[in-house]
Amino acid sequence: MASFLYRLGRAAFRKRRWVLLLWVAVVAVVGFKGLTAADGPGDSSSMPGIESQKAFDLIDQRFPGSAADGASERIVFVAPDGQKVTAADNREAIEKTVTDAAAGGQVASAVNPFRANAVSEDGSTAYATVTYKVTAKDISDDSKSELRQALSDARQAGLTVETGGNALAAQTEAGGLGEAAGVLVAALVLLVTFGSMAAAGLPLLTAIIGVATSMLAITALSSVFGLSSSTGTLATMLGLAVGIDYAMFIVSRYREERGRGHAPREAAGRATGTAGSAVVFAGLTVVVALAGLSIVGVPMLTKMGIAAAGAVLLSVVIALTLVPALLGFWPNAVLPRRLRRRNRKAGDIDDTHLATAAGAAVGTKESKWARFVLRRPLPVLLLSVIGLGALALPVTDLQLGTSGDEAKPTSTTERRAYDALADGFGPGFNGPLTIVVDAQGAPDAAGAVDTVARKIASTDGVVSVSEPRFNQAGDTAIISATPSTSPTSAETKNLVHTIRSERSGLEAATDATFQVTGTTAANIDVAQKMQSALIPYLAVVVGLALLLLLLVFRSVLVPVKAAVGFLLSVLASLGAVVAVFQWGWAADLLGVDQTGPIMSMMPIFLVGIVFGLAMDYQVFLVSRMREAYVHGQTPGRAMVTGFGHSARVVVAAALIMMSVFSGFITAGESMIKMIGFGLAIAVLFDAFVIRMAFVPAVLALLGHRAWWLPRWLDRVLPRVDIEGEALTRGDTPTAPTDARPRETAGI
Repeated sequence: MASFLYRLGRAAFRKRRWVLLLWVAVVAVVGFKGLTAADGPGDSSSMPGIESQKAFDLIDQRFPGSAADGASERIVFVAPDGQKVTAADNREAIEKTVTDAAAGGQVASAVNPFRANAVSEDGSTAYATVTYKVTAKDISDDSKSELRQALSDARQAGLTVETGGNALAAQTEAGGLGEAAGVLVAALVLLVTFGSMAAAGLPLLTAIIGVATSMLAITALSSVFGLSSSTGTLATMLGLAVGIDYAMFIVSRYREERGRGHAPREAAGRATGTAGSAVVFAGLTVVVALAGLSIVGVPMLTKMGIAAAGAVLLSVVIALTLVPALLGFWPNAVLPRRLRRRNRKAGDIDDTHLATAAGAAVGTKESKWARFVLRRPLPVLLLSVIGLGALALPVTDLQLGTSGDEAKPTSTTERRAYDALADGFGPGFNGPLTIVVDAQGAPDAAGAVDTVARKIASTDGVVSVSEPRFNQAGDTAIISATPSTSPTSAETKNLVHTIRSERSGLEAATDATFQVTGTTAANIDVAQKMQSALIPYLAVVVGLALLLLLLVFRSVLVPVKAAVGFLLSVLASLGAVVAVFQWGWAADLLGVDQTGPIMSMMPIFLVGIVFGLAMDYQVFLVSRMREAYVHGQTPGRAMVTGFGHSARVVVAAALIMMSVFSGFITAGESMIKMIGFGLAIAVLFDAFVIRMAFVPAVLALLGHRAWWLPRWLDRVLPRVDIEGEALTRGDTPTAPTDARPRETAGI
């Protein structure tokens, strides 16, 4: 592996113009295909294997056209204090608003609340539903303006008017200015770490090229593979993060090899052969974690995982080819600026002298922290484990679900509409249950549906049940049941399970069956599916990664240690998410207006993404320790040496990751805040507690046993030489003296 990558790095450095032209051609072709490709499908919420999805499918089959994807908006009217919406003036204003809304060119219908029994018992609140013939993204600005004007007229009449739905909802940006600020912080971290504009800019440049190419490729393939607009979200986030990291590790190793006196092309080859080997296996672990998302059985997650895995693989290829090629254009510019300035003033611009001077600045410094851990490994280990264990305790109270408008800030009209409906009609009104009764096999379909409706109406926790709505064949009916509790409460979850438990008895009595669906039931089913898929996903991903790490480190205990450390960091991260977003600790500080259940997909996302990134740090940090051990150092000394070589770069990589992910915390949506916070805090725990404390402490305690491998397994495992042992043994032919390349940007 190291020898092959060594030759690849030297070739890319020597043929840098051809490599650059090749990547320009690739980006141009992919860009042309992406810009001219047909639009992909819209986002699909399909979730195979759950009851609510089966019920949705049955509705599509028995009620053709009823599940159309047209946009809708619910208008909520609240009368002034002491008045009722049924008062003559208020009623006239409401009916005029509904009439004006119905006159829109793209409107399919607008239901008058006084004809649809959509007025609260106390007369304080009423609502009207406006449905459209087109999807939310196809509603014209004129149609939106017409609806807003109708709402404005009602407000001028003295009514409080709020809206909820997807017709007027603004599209939420994932990170906005916060994400841009995160990228700026990443650039600053790179500049401080390397002390060179070129060294800082090169990883950013190659990462941006990788992300742009990935997104264009996803767009080009969207219509072929059914990729929606959200498929590339994960690919963008991870592609940017790992793209910076992978390039940074190779640039850092290049500077180190220059510090050892190697000429530029030789240094590029050695950097690609050693750090590049770590990049390959780190990338493979990330790909394993992302491809493993297909185990969950959610089509959207599967596509997002595969697309992100493709972006990571592209980042690996760019790091192995484009990075050494760009180093060929700026072989000295990536060295610290003060050294280049000092040598330029002295008139000494010889590569060997410059490299030797660079070695004094970018070479390894003795790590006082590593020496401390080596002297007191047990206290460090216990403190890290106990600290992360305490932070993980809130996980025992983890409640999964999907938040809706109730989690939005009170400054939004959607949240105010939600609260007004809950006050006027009860907390369960915002999350009605849809009961689909299949009476095809019943001799008396109408009687069977009536029996089911009466049984559900008598269930504790059900406030009301609507009149059944039959299909044209008369063998299937839809019933709406309103719970007495809010959509995200544990009582509503128990109610759904209670209603479903009554099914067997009703089937025997009526020869008809039913299924429970609706947004509330679907959220409950999704949460249960995500929770049940978490353990199998962990087992498969961790198992495959253990095999990869066993191959990389040729050790039994090092991969096990990596898995244990990852589990500690991810559980502590989940615990922090629960404490903030479910319990409300420090919620005001992060701008979280409403606590509630944790997003159903959050644990899966956290495990998949953080596992890949954690294995990145594991490979980059521990591979340098093993490299020192393989080259003859004692276990303790090898730990200190490897830590000194890699710790600073790993810390910089973690700070970059945290700055990028923290940009999502500034978003208005609670869900996006949760993702940003969870990923940022997970990187913090993994990089600064696990990699900086737990890992060196365990290696110090294990000593030689850390690198133990049974002889029979040693014979079976192929040797990949990630440490570059072949390069130091001289297995790689000595290259002729490199001609000094001409720089296109300062020396």
